[in-house]
Amino acid sequence: MNRQFLLKLFRMASLVMVLVAVALLSAIATMHFAIHGAEVQVPALKGMTVADARSQAAGMGLNLNVDNRYYSGDVAAGHILTQSPPSGTVVRREWHVRVAESLGPQKVDVPDTVGTDQRLAALELRRAGLDVGVIARFPDGATAEGTVLSQDPPPHAQGIERPSVSLLVAAPDTELSDGYVMPDLTGLPVVAAQAQLAAVGIKTATPVFIDVPVAAVGAGNAPLVPPVAPGSIIAQQPSAGARVDQTMQVNLTVAK
Repeated sequence: MNRQFLLKLFRMASLVMVLVAVALLSAIATMHFAIHGAEVQVPALKGMTVADARSQAAGMGLNLNVDNRYYSGDVAAGHILTQSPPSGTVVRREWHVRVAESLGPQKVDVPDTVGTDQRLAALELRRAGLDVGVIARFPDGATAEGTVLSQDPPPHAQGIERPSVSLLVAAPDTELSDGYVMPDLTGLPVVAAQAQLAAVGIKTATPVFIDVPVAAVGAGNAPLVPPVAPGSIIAQQPSAGARVDQTMQVNLTVAK
């Protein structure tokens, strides 16, 4: 009797273990499908209209955020220039996909706000369809407080990237400068750019010199691309229009 009882007990224990194993495997499978069922592949949105991209993203359980707007001569206004994460990336549902929208080619003329009051300058920029970018203050006792000393991009600039203009405005002599608007240094000789920054106390890192290939001569009526002068700046960080101060260091890339 004891042997039969033990055998029966063993069989029951084995059956319980099998049932537990099956339940555990079922739970693991359920979790696997639940997790992967909540994942989607980011679609290719570049070139789509924002409305179409938003509709497609919503249909896949994703959120679309337009983070930036840029001028573009290649992508029509209202269409997407770039996206992050890139297409093909696997993300969870409800993920935020960030895109940049094209404004089409630049059609607005950049007003000349230098010499005007900051508030009037902001109003003039908005009337022109532009946003006010970075506003930095510079102590200047010879100029009325709030007067625009410089702007970036400069007046009537063409081929600008963003629909915004940064301003440097006058502050009283007693006020410490809270920064400067980073100018566009590309094309300048590196020595001249360093001197311009040093004049307002901005430090530059040791320039990085790189070889710049000579552009091929255009065929037919193709416009000629002028060569890059050795010693001239081809890239900068921070970019033009950014706010900089004496605690920062500007990095310059220069053509050999």
